[in-house]
Amino acid sequence: MDMSALLFGLGIPAVPEPGFDPVAYGRRAEELGFDFLSVSDHPADSGGTYEAWTLLSWIAASTTRIKLATRVLGVPYRPPAIVAKMAETFDRLSGGRLILGLGGGYSDGEFRAFGLPVPTAREKVDGLADAIHIARGLWSQPAFTYHGRAYHTDEATVAPAPEHRIPIWLGTFGNRALAVTGTLADGWFPSLGSAPPDQVPGMREKIFASAAAAGRAPEEITCAYHFEVDPSRSAPDKPWVVSGPAGKIAETLAGFAGLGFTALSLVPGGPDRAETARLLAADILPAVRDLVPRAAGTGEALSTP
Repeated sequence: MDMSALLFGLGIPAVPEPGFDPVAYGRRAEELGFDFLSVSDHPADSGGTYEAWTLLSWIAASTTRIKLATRVLGVPYRPPAIVAKMAETFDRLSGGRLILGLGGGYSDGEFRAFGLPVPTAREKVDGLADAIHIARGLWSQPAFTYHGRAYHTDEATVAPAPEHRIPIWLGTFGNRALAVTGTLADGWFPSLGSAPPDQVPGMREKIFASAAAAGRAPEEITCAYHFEVDPSRSAPDKPWVVSGPAGKIAETLAGFAGLGFTALSLVPGGPDRAETARLLAADILPAVRDLVPRAAGTGEALSTP
């Protein structure tokens, strides 16, 4: 693996917290050299959250370089054609920095809470595929008509059209959704908790098999792994958190690169989130870059959390 090709992102907490300024956090992530920021999308979470698109828009207005990713927008919450229009405007005003992350929608309870229809698992995947077809069609064709299984357009136009290809990454896990990823998406954006390291090779094989069937090369698809990092914990106690000493964390992250991930999306954990982000940028990520050459291409992690 080309070390310069390995991207590092920072996850933004979507929960409003006393004393935490997400815009300042975004600016600091840019100063520390992270490649992208990401935020989750749970608009009806009973614990309280920011609306993902609005939050990223505020951060985009206060930064200049760092890319901004939705992790991931639940397609059933917003009509896909409207999202395509939103994405073009966001990408244009931010200087081409949007990564449009999409998913089928995780929580059925959130759909019920907001009075939205609750799609079946099959309908979620169908809607995800439709959303990509609609976005790509609206971004490239005037008077675009599309009739899918879940969504449609009739002679719809998004103008102005995007000035470049807006990347679409999918947070997918099931077989049909992985096939959609390989066939249509620019990236795969799973979380550690839902795609453990021992399951990743098989999931990537399904993605790449679908890509090949669609006439695509595997390198067209960015693989980005999302997880929490907590150096304050001496040993792993949660399967979705990478913890331990800095050197051990660096080995684990390099191992993820060995599994084929070319982007790592990190949520700083521990009692001082800002200090964890600083430690990641100053010590852990440089060590990962040093370790990556011996991890890349092995097909297995050097160490698992």
